[in-house]
Amino acid sequence: MSVGAVGFALFTQFRLGLEPCAWCVLQRLIYLCIAAAAIPGMLTGTRLASWFSGLLMTLLSLSGVAAAGWHFFVASKSESCAFTLADRIVRGLALDELLPDVFSATAPCSQKATLLGVPYELLSLAMFALLAAYSFWVMRRQR
Repeated sequence: MSVGAVGFALFTQFRLGLEPCAWCVLQRLIYLCIAAAAIPGMLTGTRLASWFSGLLMTLLSLSGVAAAGWHFFVASKSESCAFTLADRIVRGLALDELLPDVFSATAPCSQKATLLGVPYELLSLAMFALLAAYSFWVMRRQR
């Protein structure tokens, strides 16, 4: 699901012209971290690895909910994303230099990107919430 969310974001960026802001890019990073956190549980299948993967995925998903919520309620009301937490994280990790097509913020936070009339950041928040619920279920199942 998380890799699919990033793939969909790239599709909307390159095919529909919805350019990402710094908070969008940070959410992409969180989605990819969730995918990476799932790997130990998927590869080994052991109870401990599945529990640990579920825990990491839950924590990352909740951080994604927070980032998407901040994006919608706070960042979207400001003109610039420069020097925000999201901007500092992405630039600090030099992701915008390593993979500029994926991690380069090219739009202001105030850009009103919608898909089917729903703000893009709320769609992302809903996806993070689904991932959090699923990953918590995975973690609880392994107890």
